[in-house]
Amino acid sequence: MNTKTSKSKQQCTNVVNESQVLEQAAEILSKRTFGSKSFSSAEDTKTFLQLKLGAYDREVFSLLLLDSQHRLLEYTELFFGTINAASVYPREIVKATLAVNAAAVILAHNHPSGIADPSQADIAITKRIKDALSLIDVPVLDHIIVAQESVSFAQRGLI
Repeated sequence: MNTKTSKSKQQCTNVVNESQVLEQAAEILSKRTFGSKSFSSAEDTKTFLQLKLGAYDREVFSLLLLDSQHRLLEYTELFFGTINAASVYPREIVKATLAVNAAAVILAHNHPSGIADPSQADIAITKRIKDALSLIDVPVLDHIIVAQESVSFAQRGLI
């Protein structure tokens, strides 16, 4: 094995290891900070989501699936996109919601550009998801866009 190949493999291993360490650190911080706490504050939810989505360099669409007391049942990252878009399918969100018997949902995705302003596409998909989940009596409490400054649709009156 030549030195160039060996060095390249080691760099790849270091990147994977660093990513894993950062992911585990975010998980530990979120458990310590939120534990069984209710997700009823947009500011607390933004902090949680910043830990989860803040480091991605491509769009990731996720769900906070909540019980009837708005405690976290499951956090799941469902859709992965490019640097400025992700395809989102309401049907898959309904399936994920039913799979854990969630009573409420918070939608979230990141904007790797660092600008959190909702696009018309963000507003449109939120409405489609909200309409789909209303058929099974599950409210969408918020949709948060994570960037340098995160934005809550609920705080802006968009939900």
